[in-house]
Amino acid sequence: MIVCAGDIEEFSFATPIGVGLVKSAVNLTRLCIMEVPEYILFVGTAGSYGKREIFEMVESKTAANLEHGFLNSTAYTPLDNVVSASDDVSRETIVNSSNYITTDREISRLYLQKGIELENMEFFSVLAVAKEFDIPAGGLFCVSNYCYENAHEEFMRNRGEAMDRIEEYLRERAILR
Repeated sequence: MIVCAGDIEEFSFATPIGVGLVKSAVNLTRLCIMEVPEYILFVGTAGSYGKREIFEMVESKTAANLEHGFLNSTAYTPLDNVVSASDDVSRETIVNSSNYITTDREISRLYLQKGIELENMEFFSVLAVAKEFDIPAGGLFCVSNYCYENAHEEFMRNRGEAMDRIEEYLRERAILR
């Protein structure tokens, strides 16, 4: 099963599950209850905290749910804030998910210090749902912007090409025909 966020980031070959942590979790859960897939592949764009380049393609099976308060020690959580479908997390690109988009270079640098390279609003929910249903899962991302002050404008400017590159990548690997 190939899924995407939807809204302004829909693909003809993927089922939209909603933007953000809550909608994506609720809608993907609903889909998995109706028919348990063999594998869940989430496709979409991601913002880079600075290590990955614009239009770089990245595969991942590990997501975090860290908020800025965690980085500057003004908040904590009793919940697990990392979920992985990988057997070797040390080799994984970790994608952070939040309902907020980072727009600060200093905050981006702090995420990199924690070993987190990318930001996508839905991926943590996708992996959490997959884990709950014991379904193998992963994500494919094309970097659309840096998580700096002009993140939204850069995302809007690059979104179309990033989406085209995702489809091309899947066709090259015969995931799509």
